[in-house]
Amino acid sequence: MTQTPAVEELNQIVTDIAREISENAEEIERAADAKEEGLSPGPFGIAVTTANGELLSAGAAKTLFPLQSIAKVFALELALCAIGDDVFKRVGREPSGDPFNSIVDLERTAGVPRNPFVNAGALAVVDILVEALDEDAQASAVVNFVRQHSGRTVIDLDQDVLASEHEAGDLNRAMMSFMRHHGNLHSSVDEVMEAYVRQCAIMLDCEGLARTGLFLARTRRNPAYEEADAIARRMRKLLALMMTCGHYDGSGDFALRVGLPAKSGVGGGILAVVPETAAIAVWSPNLDQHGNSMLGVRALEMLAHRTGWSVFGPPMIG
Repeated sequence: MTQTPAVEELNQIVTDIAREISENAEEIERAADAKEEGLSPGPFGIAVTTANGELLSAGAAKTLFPLQSIAKVFALELALCAIGDDVFKRVGREPSGDPFNSIVDLERTAGVPRNPFVNAGALAVVDILVEALDEDAQASAVVNFVRQHSGRTVIDLDQDVLASEHEAGDLNRAMMSFMRHHGNLHSSVDEVMEAYVRQCAIMLDCEGLARTGLFLARTRRNPAYEEADAIARRMRKLLALMMTCGHYDGSGDFALRVGLPAKSGVGGGILAVVPETAAIAVWSPNLDQHGNSMLGVRALEMLAHRTGWSVFGPPMIG
């Protein structure tokens, strides 16, 4: 298929960014607030899926990594489909100001997590899914969602993530017990934990993640078509939460530097969305103090600068 001039330009930008990131990886990570000092920069991958289905990628875009917290976006989409805005009776919609695994927040809010992307909020969302879905579907709901939207017939789960969450999930279980005390957990801790661990362990590469996330870009409202309009309104809610809460305590800095709704995971991936235009996935394993990929954030900043993609202003290409 012949590429349009805009797609050719975007392809060149993506290729150039991957090259520049790889060439300057040590300098970029040295300037960032690394979570763990002294690590050699790992590989870097990037993929962009445009609204008309064009897939552009560069670097280690076919390297698999666990989604970890990126999967929380897909779980929230399923929960909103299941019970609508009643989700927000169980979880808040505000940035927390505390670490993603803080139990202190739950004490302040009587068992209602601050937002769906901190761990407590994600567990409450999974509880909604476990309660809403039948026994055969609840543990695999997010896995099946990713399979459908990525176009992959097989979705592998990271065995190390499965083992670590099962063996060292005491804090998550404590948060669930606290929520149950306040009446905000309805299913068994084991059922919720099983489904939560499985969604964290989902493995994708940048190309698969960019394809999976493209549904989030469908934000154009059309009141003449009730179902499509409802989808667009739901996507806007998801993107608003990604913008304000998607990078934990780094969300404000990310909004300033990149200007796009996005969700990161400690597996090194980041999914970003340009409404009605594209979904972007980047990956590199070394993280900053907030748990966000250092090279990934820098690459998205470069991409936003060169394309003009931002929710705060018009683009320069496309």
